[in-house]
Amino acid sequence: MARIAEAWRGARGVVPPGHLDAAGCNVSSDRVLDAVVAHLRLEREHGGYAAVPDLTAPKSALAALVGAGPADVAFLESGTAAMAALLGGWRLAPGSRVGHTRTEYGSTLMLLRHLAARRGWSLVELPVDGDSRLDLAGLLAALVAGLDLVVVSHVGSHRGVVQPAAEIGTLCRAAEVPFVLDACQSLGHVEVRGTGASAYVGTSRKWLAGPRGVGFLIVPDPTPAMDAAAPTLGTHHWNEGGGGEDALPLPGVEVSGGEDVPADVPLPVPLPGAARYESSEASIAARIGLGVAVLEHHALGPAEVHAHLAALGRTARGLLDGAGGWRVAEPLDEPSALVTLRPPPGDTAQHAAARASAESLLVSVVPTARAPLDLREPVLRVSPPPGTPLETLHALARVLAS
Repeated sequence: MARIAEAWRGARGVVPPGHLDAAGCNVSSDRVLDAVVAHLRLEREHGGYAAVPDLTAPKSALAALVGAGPADVAFLESGTAAMAALLGGWRLAPGSRVGHTRTEYGSTLMLLRHLAARRGWSLVELPVDGDSRLDLAGLLAALVAGLDLVVVSHVGSHRGVVQPAAEIGTLCRAAEVPFVLDACQSLGHVEVRGTGASAYVGTSRKWLAGPRGVGFLIVPDPTPAMDAAAPTLGTHHWNEGGGGEDALPLPGVEVSGGEDVPADVPLPVPLPGAARYESSEASIAARIGLGVAVLEHHALGPAEVHAHLAALGRTARGLLDGAGGWRVAEPLDEPSALVTLRPPPGDTAQHAAARASAESLLVSVVPTARAPLDLREPVLRVSPPPGTPLETLHALARVLAS
């Protein structure tokens, strides 16, 4: 474990003291920063479009974290944009039933409710236990009753509980129901391989320690029902013959005048693989930086990083639970480094974060809007990156007790 901490710190010439917000925005390495700046210089010298690189290697490294291939990866601007592109373009019929848990991220829940209202979907809240962990027996019962899609956040933004993604994937595959895994808080943090999801949504800036402004989709085998919410010239081609099962819009969509689309009208057809989702006009330098960060993660050893972060989380919970009356919200031995704390009477997450900031400690306040079905009050979130010194956690415990 010491090797991981030393290597992580050694790759970063300057680590902000007291940084305990990897779940918000992690600290990129010097190599990541250098790669981003180098590409920006290349764009300035040769022109942005002439400088576009081959991103196959970064995509391969990213895909390997879930057991997929480079053609299965699409880059977007954020995890939220990736989820919107995925769900917004999914051709689910009116009356389709979409399962989610009460721990779902606020933006995703907004998106689901918006799509349900516009498209006639029914949202099904899947049962969870006292720790807000998905109840597998309840999921099985819901699948038997009939679901058309399941969406789950592997690790919530507001709670460090790791959902049983592999078991969820097994049940969904057996029922032939597609399963979307929000891995924004899990890739680079906990094991994601073996979950067998139909699609993975992720982001650069958290546990992978890449730059801000990059999100991604990993879609191993898109079906004809899966397409981007907004087709573009970079993600689709024109079907000059018109029609076809892959062409958009769906049968029955009308053109101006109230008539069905004529058979000879060219329609957009998605490119093969995940390319149908990728935004072409973006910060290419940030995507290159993410690729460097993922390669660094592989060099450290994902399994070792996961074990190190789980140990950091257990240590943090042991030191912080009970300090000044604050209580950890998830089980103390939860195998994650995302730690959330509920305030005692007379204190608040906002006040504690301000006291921490005065002592050069960076933590987060998670508002109830982040998980409106699961949070009753804001919580304090502590998420130590791999190189966190033990003294930093002791210092936070003293702040909470003050």
